[in-house]
Amino acid sequence: MTGFFITGTDTGVGKTRFTSLLASCLRGRGVAVRVCKPVATGAQWNEDGQLISDDTRQLGLAAGDLDFDSLTPYRFETPANPSLAARLAGSAYTINDLVVAVRRREQEGAVTLIEGVGGIMCPLTEKETIADLASSLGYPLLVVARRSLGTLNHLFLTLEAAQSHGLEVAGVIMSETEPPVDLASRHNPTEFSIRSRAPLLAILPYEPDPALGQGKRIVDAIDWPGLPSRGPGLGLLPRPKTPVVSFAQIQLP
Repeated sequence: MTGFFITGTDTGVGKTRFTSLLASCLRGRGVAVRVCKPVATGAQWNEDGQLISDDTRQLGLAAGDLDFDSLTPYRFETPANPSLAARLAGSAYTINDLVVAVRRREQEGAVTLIEGVGGIMCPLTEKETIADLASSLGYPLLVVARRSLGTLNHLFLTLEAAQSHGLEVAGVIMSETEPPVDLASRHNPTEFSIRSRAPLLAILPYEPDPALGQGKRIVDAIDWPGLPSRGPGLGLLPRPKTPVVSFAQIQLP
């Protein structure tokens, strides 16, 4: 079983952008890719009367798969956590329903990319969270974090939550949702790397015009299927003796 579960430190940090870039890059290398975002909120009705999430559409286009119903079988209009959004819609699902939806997307020989909702502790049901879904599926995590003031706290809390659930973290991606002009944002990559054993794999630059392809070049520079297995709970706690800086974009002074 090859693939990743992409989660984030928050909503709006760039999970879908990163997952789409990763799917596109893998396809460009001739690798079969299957994407799945089993549940999405904030979906909108299109002209054909279909309730579709923008995230789902973006993922499907990147993966060359427009079977949106299969890609995201549980879609809700209210932009809220999935548990609340489902309840407001008079709908219900179990975490096993979400696991089954992902398993149906898997394909022999393909890399499976599963995108979560919000952060790792986002409620999915009355009792379960994204972390429980990731644990049930068994894929290593890629954690996307916003490059901004406050992200170090969000990152370390996310990694602690992953460890408490026995989840393997393959690495961290910092995503610029706006230009990193303040001191904290500029220093976040180094400050994170000297405090964590979880590797910082890439920094996605702020890119108002994706056609420039800078983010895609950065993602394409990494051997994602070849990332080493770190085992559940390994590489998550801070306090290494020496800094490990391994991100794919050279840090500006």
